[in-house]
Amino acid sequence: MDAVHGRRRRPLRDCVTGRFEDVAPVRTFRWSRGERHFPDWYWAATTGRHVGFESWLERDRLLLMDLDPSVVGIGSQPFWLHWHDGERERRHAPDYFVRRADGSAVVVDVRADERIEPKDAEAFEVTRLLCAQAGWRFERVGTPDAVLLANVRWLSRYQHPRCLHAPPADRLREVFASPGPLMAGADAAGDRLSTLPVLFHLLWLQEMTAEDMTAELLGPHAKPSLHRVSLGTPTPRHGGALSLPTSAVEPAVRSQ
Repeated sequence: MDAVHGRRRRPLRDCVTGRFEDVAPVRTFRWSRGERHFPDWYWAATTGRHVGFESWLERDRLLLMDLDPSVVGIGSQPFWLHWHDGERERRHAPDYFVRRADGSAVVVDVRADERIEPKDAEAFEVTRLLCAQAGWRFERVGTPDAVLLANVRWLSRYQHPRCLHAPPADRLREVFASPGPLMAGADAAGDRLSTLPVLFHLLWLQEMTAEDMTAELLGPHAKPSLHRVSLGTPTPRHGGALSLPTSAVEPAVRSQ
């Protein structure tokens, strides 16, 4: 037990049931003039809490995870993984720990393909091996599709439950029971100033879906065909109501 930092170091096998989606980050997010990275906090509709990120790319991937209906928990910088590479002790803090609705866990590292150095590739491979031992999945993700990301950024403006108003939502569900154009459907459901925010919120919840989110940008002039994909009233997603040999690895997890 580290009395100063309130952290403890344990073998990986003792940590597999830990709720790392709920722990505080093990690294402090620092803001310094002239630094290339951009740390900040993002409010996640999935959890109703802020989740940290250290770069624009991490923020973008966080948006996509927040949109994923199978994701029910997200924690950033959840733990340190410690191992020995045969010459010295190494450690790595993965970017995210994700809990899915089926109870499974995914450890995520975010790094653009062109920015992976040999030491990064080594750390990612060790992380993959350790996650396999723990029964967790590991993903190293890079730059997402530009059109999809632009659409998710747009929808994230309407992610908050305050955008969901029952009367226009019910009318939109009726209108889009059959596929139709975005703006025409919004107008058919009422005044677009009141229906569009609700419609974009339903798209965020994925109760409505666009024809192809990777092919055309959403917005006032978009012409994608939308349709309803579920019959129930959406429930708010927060408040309860997305190479080293194994012989060289000596894993341990350090967390809050």
